[in-house]
Amino acid sequence: MGRAGAGGKRKAGRRPVLLLSAAGIVLAATGVWVAAITSGGGAPATSTADHVAPTTTGAPPTTTTTAPPPTTTDPGTLPQTPALPTTTSQVFTANMASLWDGVSTGMPQTAVPGFFPESAYVQLKTVAGAHSDFTGRLEVEYEEDVSAAHQLLGPGAPMAKLVGVEVDSAYAHWVPIGTCYNDVGYFEVPNSRVVYSINGQVSSFGIASMISWRGEWYIVHLGAILRSGSGGEVDDPRSGPGTPTYSSTC
Repeated sequence: MGRAGAGGKRKAGRRPVLLLSAAGIVLAATGVWVAAITSGGGAPATSTADHVAPTTTGAPPTTTTTAPPPTTTDPGTLPQTPALPTTTSQVFTANMASLWDGVSTGMPQTAVPGFFPESAYVQLKTVAGAHSDFTGRLEVEYEEDVSAAHQLLGPGAPMAKLVGVEVDSAYAHWVPIGTCYNDVGYFEVPNSRVVYSINGQVSSFGIASMISWRGEWYIVHLGAILRSGSGGEVDDPRSGPGTPTYSSTC
């Protein structure tokens, strides 16, 4: 499969891309299909005994429960783990919700929570100026790509609904230390699919690359790993759900 370019140009060595100008880009209600995994990554099974209510006589005692405070720790400040991410976690659901919010509304800043944490990137990369590389290149490209995906929706954007995000865990692979200028290893999965519908018509586009941090997937390249030019890009837009494909790291 390829990426379609706005000017009809095709880039050797990478799939064709849809090149669009950055111009501005909801997760459906709880219960919507969030991700399909071809293999692995499922939640562990639990015993039905875990859900059996105890037998009691008389009125149950009155208890009060205090909800735990929300976690505010930046995951990028913590060390990496070798855990393979799944698509069933609350973090993944929230990350894809933020992506779709940015795409459907045309406000790319709202999609930033789904992007790889800056603090983790600084830990991961051995390149000089990792902080400026993140803010001046990666984050800018991500927001441009979110805007480009919003343009792909066209006038139907207000009616667009997220169907799901399809991730093929068979393509997830460990990137060891020393590869791609990395000082920390991580899992990478290429070419997942964002599937959406407008007035019942199903379409999709790709997520060029997601990488792991502490057992969670984060987007690191949305439209393309290697850019075909300036401005936002859309990875392999298609009518229908499309199919995740494999491509090499970096």
